[in-house]
Amino acid sequence: MRVEVLSAEIGSTTTVVSAFTGLNTGEPRFLGQGSAPTSVESGDVRIGLEAAIESLKAGRGWGSLAWERFSASSSATGGLRMSVHGLVYDMTVKAAREAALGAGANICNITAGKMRPRDAERMIASRPNIILIAGGVDYGERDTALYNGELIAGALSAAGLRIPIIYAGNIENGDEIGEIFRARELVSTVVENVYPRIDELVIEPTRYVIQQLFEEHIVNAPGMEHIRDLVNGRIMPVPGAVMKAAQLLRQELGDLIVFDIGGATTDIHSVCSDTPEVSRMLIAPEPEAKRTVEGDLGLYVNRRQVMEQAARELKLSLETNDEELRACIKALPPMPKSDAEQRLARELAFHAGRLALERHAGRYRELYSLAGKQRYAEGKDLTGIGAVIGTGGSLSRLPGGEETLRRILASGSGRELYPPPESRVLLDRDYIMAALGVLAEEYPAGATALLCRSLGIEDEVQ
Repeated sequence: MRVEVLSAEIGSTTTVVSAFTGLNTGEPRFLGQGSAPTSVESGDVRIGLEAAIESLKAGRGWGSLAWERFSASSSATGGLRMSVHGLVYDMTVKAAREAALGAGANICNITAGKMRPRDAERMIASRPNIILIAGGVDYGERDTALYNGELIAGALSAAGLRIPIIYAGNIENGDEIGEIFRARELVSTVVENVYPRIDELVIEPTRYVIQQLFEEHIVNAPGMEHIRDLVNGRIMPVPGAVMKAAQLLRQELGDLIVFDIGGATTDIHSVCSDTPEVSRMLIAPEPEAKRTVEGDLGLYVNRRQVMEQAARELKLSLETNDEELRACIKALPPMPKSDAEQRLARELAFHAGRLALERHAGRYRELYSLAGKQRYAEGKDLTGIGAVIGTGGSLSRLPGGEETLRRILASGSGRELYPPPESRVLLDRDYIMAALGVLAEEYPAGATALLCRSLGIEDEVQ
């Protein structure tokens, strides 16, 4: 069998390979999917990839398989670790953080203002793959970013490290920042300021560069060195790929939010505008496309952390006690099969999604001023969202995904800026959002059609 494209999602626990054809002809087809345990820890990602390909062949009854393109998204090896350094946390640091998270990076270190030597030590100890420096609106404060650049360059040189640096701050500093790092023979990239003016975020240029650097990093990460022996197309972070798919779907569905509840993390991606009512009350801007990653909320690697944060609720819903709950959590496999295992996984998915939405969404605040008590809004406004999408193994593969998302939407107290409970709930039933997000730029029409088919809305958008 010869297919046009294979696209792999190399997750923290499972590698999934999906086959597609007709992406360029106007007749795109999803041919099938295979999966296997991710093999990065064994020292070679190819083991898991080849096993997933064999699973695909066996499932489709193909004796052989050849392909023209093979692309991939990955969150294995811990994903992409970034250290972010800005001027004021609520402004440039926040903007830089949003750019990093939206590109699929995981933030391992943050500083605001002028760094101290101890901050540089912590930065080195956090083992970042990329360092992002921001600070100052265009033609505003300059000294902090330049000072931090000098300190970071010195710390990297002293440690013998050549970590790439992105500068996305005051445009006036671009040339000097470049000179600071060139003098130490360090690689740096200057992009558009993430916070060029008060209350304005410009994060797409930084996101693009982060994704480019991720591809360079991932092919040299332990266990991933031989990925190019199989993959000849683009490689992206899994969260960045899901965000691309979400942005593509917004053109068809309007404002939306995506829940990706995985084995190690729970990621939420929202692509939406503020409603006029909430916009008048917001005290700080938020990006249109926002991603949050919760590294303590996962259904396998971090299942114990979810249990600790929702122990009381889990015991009530599962009608069990502490000892029995801990035993069940310990025994839960990465792919639940029995009714009891699936029920536990659904409850963990609900609480992971509930906690992640609470952290992602904004909320109403009441503050006192000379005019008396005033109501404000802070954080991401999700109240205008019309579509809620679920992806990831627990929502796409286990029964009850729609019910889980409905419960999450109804879990607020009324003070949160949550999507309306009556929002439309859709599931990525083919589990191909990340696979198609990698292909979205090259095959936008084909990727859109297949995404809509997976969500069960193909007839509505033709």
